[in-house]
Amino acid sequence: MRESATRYCHLESPVGLLLFAGSEDALEILSFPNGRGARQPMPGWVEDKAPFRLAIRQMDAYFAGELTQFDLPLRPKGNPFQHRVWQALRDIAHGATATYGEIARIIGEPLSASRAVGSANGANPLPIIIPCHRVVGAGGALVGFGGGIETKKFLLDLEFRVSPPKDTLFALL
Repeated sequence: MRESATRYCHLESPVGLLLFAGSEDALEILSFPNGRGARQPMPGWVEDKAPFRLAIRQMDAYFAGELTQFDLPLRPKGNPFQHRVWQALRDIAHGATATYGEIARIIGEPLSASRAVGSANGANPLPIIIPCHRVVGAGGALVGFGGGIETKKFLLDLEFRVSPPKDTLFALL
């Protein structure tokens, strides 16, 4: 059985040119143009926008302030611990934030697992869609984002305008 080539396309967005990549039936990678972990198409990948039409529509709606939760077929690659963290990230409401320690607690780990949560957060292959930008440091500090802190601030500001946070601590970001 031959595996089909990875498909990819680009989308111009308010945070720069985003890379979508995956199979014909699921999104596996979303990458920012700059920052730690920025990805480029690999040799053998096939440029094809068709598998990503829904993802593009939803991303455009997100940036327009019209979408607060993505509903896409996803296939992020990671270990079981990373998948637990990524599911917890998907449960953070639009316009809300959580700390690394809170994520550790939510997935049933001790506060000492905060660093491991941070590592899993940093390995997230689908930022924005799996909203790792909603995770902040203790006290609300904007820390650790693969797309850069300015992009994280932009995304949080966008979400706070659409869904103002109820927690005043994070409303001040």
